[in-house]
Amino acid sequence: MKRIEAVIATEKVLAVNEALKRIGVGGCTVLDAKGRGKGEKPTVQTARGTGKFASEFSVRANIVTVVEESEVDKVINTIVETVSTGSAGDGKIFVSSISEAIDIGTKKRGEVAVV
Repeated sequence: MKRIEAVIATEKVLAVNEALKRIGVGGCTVLDAKGRGKGEKPTVQTARGTGKFASEFSVRANIVTVVEESEVDKVINTIVETVSTGSAGDGKIFVSSISEAIDIGTKKRGEVAVV
């Protein structure tokens, strides 16, 4: 099993979720995230609108799913096709191995626990 974690623009979350459902991904977790990278820092207006400053962090979404190894390329391609504008700052995808998964309610283990 592989864990696929995509850090993307918040406004792309619904489109990615729908695309993942279309290809048969059973579930995903969406988290709000803040981060910094090499890109330009966003400009934020102060509460009263009288000043502006460069924010230290960009606001992003973090989508996490666990799939069988045979599905990894399909999931990655789906996310890239849905999110990519061809510009720097579109996001990142990280893939890591999962050695065990347990469904707490059914007590199933392994790949059947994430279906």
